[in-house]
Formats: sequence, C-alpha cells, structure tokens
Amino acid sequence: MPTEQKLAEAAPVENSLQPRWRRVLRWFIAILIAVAGLGYSSWVLEFILPIHSNPTNTFLSQLAEKGAPFSWVFTTGDTGSGALLVVAGLGGLLLFSRRRYSTIGWAALACFGASTIADAQWPIVPDDPNGPRRYVDTGLFPQLHQIHALTSTLAVFSIYIAMIAFTVAAFKYRRWPILRHTGLWILIVGSAVTAWMLIADNLPGNYGLGIAQRIQVGAMSLWLVALAVQIVVAERDSGIPTRRRHTTRSSGH
Repeated sequence: MPTEQKLAEAAPVENSLQPRWRRVLRWFIAILIAVAGLGYSSWVLEFILPIHSNPTNTFLSQLAEKGAPFSWVFTTGDTGSGALLVVAGLGGLLLFSRRRYSTIGWAALACFGASTIADAQWPIVPDDPNGPRRYVDTGLFPQLHQIHALTSTLAVFSIYIAMIAFTVAAFKYRRWPILRHTGLWILIVGSAVTAWMLIADNLPGNYGLGIAQRIQVGAMSLWLVALAVQIVVAERDSGIPTRRRHTTRSSGH
C-alpha cells in the first residue's frame, strides 16, 4: 500500500515534467494554425461581398487580381494566413520532437506559408484591354504565364507535402488519431479534386474547374483546422493516462 500511494502521489509530478512554457507554446502554435486555416478560407466572402463572379468558371486567383473589387480582402487574408503558418511551422520544428516525417511536415508547412505570402503579394496582372497582350490566353489559367503561377504551384505542392508527411507520421508513430482519421479523409478528398483539376485542364471544355479549386482550397483549410485541434487534444490529454493508471491501481486494493 505505501508503494502504491507513492506512485499515485508521484503521478502529478510526472505529468508536470513538461515545462509550462512548452505547453503554452503548443497551444500558441495550435491557435496560429487554426486562425491561418480560417483566414485561408477568406474566399467564401465572394458569396457575401458584391462581387460578380461565377464560381463554376473562375479561379480564386481572379478574386485577388489587380484591379478586382475587394481584392485587398483576399490578399490580406492570404498574407496573414501565410505569415501565421511560417511562424507555426518554424515553431513546430523547434518545439516538437525531431522525427523524420513530422520534421518534413513542419518544414513543408512553413514553406506553404511563405509561398502563400508570395502568392498574395504577386497576384495576377490582367492584360490592358487598350494595350498589347502580354500573356497568351489560356482560358481558365491566365496566370500560367505569370510569376503567380510559380507561387501557386509552390503553395499547393508544399501543403500536400505537409499533409502527406503528417499523415504518414500519425500512422508510423501511432499518434495523433485525428490526423489518422479525419485528416486522412480530408487528404483523400483534396487529392481527388486536385486530380480532377489536372486532368480536366488538359481536356476541352470547362468541367467545373472553379468548383474543383474551391473544394481543394476548402480541404486545405479544413485540414489545417484538424491539425490545430489535434495539437490541442494531444496537449490536453498528455499525462492523463499515467494519472488514471496509477489512481486505479492504488484504489483497486
């Protein structure tokens, strides 16, 4: 009995081995990611603001192109989200344990943030209707011949590397169940619509590419929120199994 009592009394000490500042930083990183996920979905304001656009055949980049109404709203949302993710990604690299796939995930998340900032700061520059055409008309992809194409490609590539790396880490290291379930389904949906976009872009016709991109970006935002929730839940539950295990053992005799 004395031994078991000592174990029960030692449980809170074991649970508090993690410094308070580390716990605060974990919550801080989770909040940054959650706010960034919400900010990255600022495109939904196109349904509220007096913007005359057809979501079926217009891309989100066109909402923030130079000269577009309320372009500053979408530029600000993406810039702010990108800045938050750069901080969160670097913070995750410094704070969390250094394991191969999770390290790749945090680095890719920071790269996604940086690419998103560049994407917002170098928006599409439409051709002057009264001047010579500077870019070849590519239908739904007028940005393919601008620097915006490069930043957009880097952003999409980075976020999918992050999503895949964190998902693999969640399965390999047997942790973060939200990413193993909800996060995995979000990744599957996002990958499916990305394939839809890549295939349909090489076919004649529209095929609702605007809708596909909105689903794709929406999946990215949802995944960021899922990652933030997972960090919070993991932090909240850290140490709880130890306390319950010792408590049950001491009260069972």
